[in-house]
Amino acid sequence: MKKHFFLLLSLVSVFCSCTDHEDDGKYANFLVAKPLKISLSEFEDSGDIIAPKPMEESGKIYAYNNYIFVNDKYKGVHVIDNKNPENPIKIAFIKIAGNVDISVKDNYLYADSLRDLLVFNIANKDNIKLVNRLENVLQDNIIWPMADIYEWENATTEDEVLVGWEVVTERRLKEEVQLMFEDVALNNTADARNTGQGGSLARFKIVEDYLYAVDNHNINVFNIQNLENPLDLDDVYAGFDIETIFNRDNHLFLGSKSGMYIYDITNPQTPTFVSEFQHGTACDPVVVDGDYAYVTLRGGNNCGATESGLYIVDISTITDPVLTKQYPLDGPYGLGIKGNTLFICDGESGLKVYDKTDVDKLKEINHFKDIVAFDVIPKENNLLMVGDNILYQYKYLENNISLLSSLNLD
Repeated sequence: MKKHFFLLLSLVSVFCSCTDHEDDGKYANFLVAKPLKISLSEFEDSGDIIAPKPMEESGKIYAYNNYIFVNDKYKGVHVIDNKNPENPIKIAFIKIAGNVDISVKDNYLYADSLRDLLVFNIANKDNIKLVNRLENVLQDNIIWPMADIYEWENATTEDEVLVGWEVVTERRLKEEVQLMFEDVALNNTADARNTGQGGSLARFKIVEDYLYAVDNHNINVFNIQNLENPLDLDDVYAGFDIETIFNRDNHLFLGSKSGMYIYDITNPQTPTFVSEFQHGTACDPVVVDGDYAYVTLRGGNNCGATESGLYIVDISTITDPVLTKQYPLDGPYGLGIKGNTLFICDGESGLKVYDKTDVDKLKEINHFKDIVAFDVIPKENNLLMVGDNILYQYKYLENNISLLSSLNLD
């Protein structure tokens, strides 16, 4: 007991010395990445189909026919029957350890599970089956946030698997952090057939008979002519901190923390670099419509120093993208386009709706303020949006949208 009491007094003393002398210049705030882990047995159980369960942390959204799939970050996918958009119903949960993305074609669902690609037959939604698992085909699929310090010690053990990182702000002694850096230096010398629709945050994209899956550095290419048995083709190196993928015609648009990269897929098994648009360091999804690419940048926190905003880039000359206009935003995530309407998920600032007829003078036509907006999919008849563990659906009006339903996923 005395030892515990002494330790407590020591910690209190250290804390007090830090807070009482914050201006002495010895301490500073640092972004610290802490490992998120799951048990090895949980990873090996990926593919199990269970009854609906509460959402832990809502991720990306995907729509296919009359169904909606919502990622539960690093845990799996919630399956929602949306035959009646006014009353969507959760019907199942697919356990997929480390999952952040899916894509669907002709009733086959493809999902990442860390380094593995899983294939499910979802033709019978009451009897979803895991039909294939391609191991170690997604080489660098863990999302690496921007941080000053990574707590590598005990990131994995024999009985655990690293699935990602959680970033927190901690006050550390600057001298100790500098020593950590020195130690590191010393040790390191949409298809015409039946495919679904993902949001702008997607890292998976199906184009005809090919699945493109981006990881931090590469475009992973799969031939899916045989839907149940994808063929893993050569990866294409695409740069650093790749986050999202979008397709228009014969081009892929990759969003990264430093810019937008454009690749030609005229030869679908070998994407070739066309051009890039560079911006400051920030989290970056992109969608394309007509002669313009719309890029939301989320600066600050884990994403870098760039101010948050919307960048509209002229891509009429695909080999030479040029910034046309920039608009300020608070903390954007996903975005989508329906006709001349632009939808932006601005995080805690809610869902913002703009008329983009004139890109030089965007006109805000609605702002849903009292919600958290993360990812959005504009469908033909209604708009899907997820945020803060709630699935929202909106119906289109002549010049606006109105709430159709909301489903709490908790």
